[in-house]
Amino acid sequence: MAQAPVADAQATTDATVAPKRQLAALRISQPVKLDGILDEAVWREAAIATDFIQNRPNPGPHEKHPTEVRILYDDAAIYVGAIMHDVSPDSIPRELTDRDRFGNTDFIAIFLDTYEDKLNGYAFFVTTGGVQMDARYSPASGEDFNWNAVWESRTSLQGTDWVAEMRIPYSALRFSTAAVQQWGLNFMRQRKRDNQMFFWNEVKPGVDGFVNQWGVLTGLRDLKPPLRLSLTPYVSSYLNHNPLNAEGTRRTATSFNGGADVKWGINESFTLDATLVPDFGQVQSDNQVLNLSPFEVQFNENRQFFTEGTELFNKGNLFYSRRVGATPIGFYSTLAGPNERIVRNPSETPLLNATKISGRTSKGLGVGIFNALSNNVYAIIRNKETGQEREVLTQPFSNYNIAVLDQSLKNNSYVSLINTNVTRAGSTYDANVTGGLFRFANKQNSYATEGRVVYSRRRGTGFNSEQQISDRDGYKYYVNFGKVSGNFTWQVDHGIESNTYNPNDLGILFGNNNISQSAQLVYRKFKPFWKVNNFAIFGVASHTLLYKPTLYRAVNFYLGSNTTFTKSFNQIGFDFNYDPVTHDYFEPRTYPLGSHYVRVPGNARIECFLNSDSRKKFAYGLNAGLQHYNRDERLPRPRRTGYSFGAYPRFRFNDHFTLRYSIDWSLRANQIGYVNGGMDSNELLDRPFMGQIMLGLRDVSTVSNVVSAAYTFTNRMAFTLRVRHYTSNVHYNGFSALGKNGEEQLVDYRRNRDNTYNAFNVDAVYSWWFAPGSQISVVWKNAGTTYLQAEEATPQYFNNFNNTINTPHNNSVSVKVLYFLDYLALRPKR
Repeated sequence: MAQAPVADAQATTDATVAPKRQLAALRISQPVKLDGILDEAVWREAAIATDFIQNRPNPGPHEKHPTEVRILYDDAAIYVGAIMHDVSPDSIPRELTDRDRFGNTDFIAIFLDTYEDKLNGYAFFVTTGGVQMDARYSPASGEDFNWNAVWESRTSLQGTDWVAEMRIPYSALRFSTAAVQQWGLNFMRQRKRDNQMFFWNEVKPGVDGFVNQWGVLTGLRDLKPPLRLSLTPYVSSYLNHNPLNAEGTRRTATSFNGGADVKWGINESFTLDATLVPDFGQVQSDNQVLNLSPFEVQFNENRQFFTEGTELFNKGNLFYSRRVGATPIGFYSTLAGPNERIVRNPSETPLLNATKISGRTSKGLGVGIFNALSNNVYAIIRNKETGQEREVLTQPFSNYNIAVLDQSLKNNSYVSLINTNVTRAGSTYDANVTGGLFRFANKQNSYATEGRVVYSRRRGTGFNSEQQISDRDGYKYYVNFGKVSGNFTWQVDHGIESNTYNPNDLGILFGNNNISQSAQLVYRKFKPFWKVNNFAIFGVASHTLLYKPTLYRAVNFYLGSNTTFTKSFNQIGFDFNYDPVTHDYFEPRTYPLGSHYVRVPGNARIECFLNSDSRKKFAYGLNAGLQHYNRDERLPRPRRTGYSFGAYPRFRFNDHFTLRYSIDWSLRANQIGYVNGGMDSNELLDRPFMGQIMLGLRDVSTVSNVVSAAYTFTNRMAFTLRVRHYTSNVHYNGFSALGKNGEEQLVDYRRNRDNTYNAFNVDAVYSWWFAPGSQISVVWKNAGTTYLQAEEATPQYFNNFNNTINTPHNNSVSVKVLYFLDYLALRPKR
């Protein structure tokens, strides 16, 4: 059976969805051999998906080198067989990379929307070298490669063609129990030699959405969702040496851990994922930085359990997973007495377990429940004279919970309800946040509106305090409307975050008490013209106010553009910002907001960037920025300026070995900011200025160097090395006292407040996927930091580097083995 006839790609406009192609899957009675060679007769009986349509760099033309894809299925799995015709073997690049990483290689992918809701889907990629990638698609997370499934694939080169064969078990998917089903379907092919990407069902870049542009898979009958039950036990062992441990404690320690991850398909739609006694000691080290801002640093999530299959929980951006297992809330307030010292103060909260249940019904209702438990955490303080130790609670037993309902609607639309809750044992406070979200688009998917309303509630007293929490009730709302498809799009929006809105117990918000509105215009040209492949220009104007009291904060203007050249495939672009005078109410660190602000003069900033062709052995990225401020005529100060530069060269020695380097440098000269660390009554030079808000005129220079190397032995075995050195130096040139209405008065403050922060990390990882879903990993981690103050601080980079290298470091070596056990493979055969 051949695929259904299709109207020509030019028969529809660039802003409307292309007609839906259909492909019938063929049921088979015996499984095919997975060897990358489609020599079984049953493959010749299946319908063929071919005549792919280019998506980039030139949307619209049909492929010149045909692709042929067939789909089979049985009671256990979907089988995909694909033949990619080409000119010669030399035209097919075959770089090997680690799992879920795109390299200089061709690939073929299948996309499945098993409930055909046109919003959520799965993707399975395989490259010419057999490297697997898989992803989930959703309105909340977009394209999410953190999701991993257990499936099989094989590839081979056959003359001028390359062939891919996949087996995707039903245990990797969720679908209904209907006797006859049809799924959303698409295929994608990349020809890296010409930087071309093709889709079977045309995907137009001018149309809003991705899953809604897939075709249809028919012929699926009598599919029975299997019992999805798997267990992945692990064992791990650590050898850790920390020369900075306090005297009287062990500086070299060993540990042996064990636990397991469990997946259980509750029914055809919902899956339970649980991690029991989890071990996250091998995740990549955080990029520690010197933080001079009034807000916390947001770190990336590297723990797989919290990155995989979390699209429902990310609805509304109310879940910041690093809150689970974070630094204990009493970590920084733990104090030792005059004759005591702190001998142990854990900086992380270990989890007892974490569980998530998620899925979507055949009616498009997504349901998600997340729960995690952490135990009490104690610091240990020892009396110097008697040696007696006492425990101080720094984190009470806590329960973290999220519940989500997400209803998919027609026309790429949805409505959602999400609730997050943190309950702590003892007398400290609990927190609850509830949000409602929506998106409605018209039938043509050309205009859409979306919004959210969120209510935060906190009850109880502060940790180790009898004072009631002040931000007990708060709210936020946001709404936008705009044109979402076509070459020209626009959007207007408005939002409010009240002065007591606080989702930070399980989410992250850098500043509330805000009223904002903005307008955005975008023009994109997707087809090649002149000497470029595409072109985009976008502009935004925004205005913000303080919510309570209602006061001016800022007006911002932004203009940006980028393009890719046709022959060289070099990409260039720029970002330009112009900000009139801004009132920064957060920098003075005074609450409630409104009485004091730091006046930031009007300024303009431009940053230009260049990225070279990634297909070449040597590739690079460059960026440079300049920020220029108006002179502040109120005080005799030099003009503020800012400079930045970044370079990111990469050299691919062969298909196995790649070396990358990155350097980021910035200098913010004559910046005005809150004096780092505040005033200290124990410091003699600080005493005359106690009670005043002290600002410093300072130069801040920062350099970050990262070297990473990756050697991929096979598509299942790799070694990676990442070395990072970061240094940031702060030098104060003068001081002022901040008054009301942004007024400043120069003061004769003499204490040296200069400081330098250095961080050095090494992460070396060997990993071997020795069986589907099963892995051995060996990790060496090295970490060291220094914080130099006053006369010790130095702006000399190599002095800082040598100081960091020669400072005692924390070192650990760990080995972890996890093994995937699938009930369907272990059960007795009938």
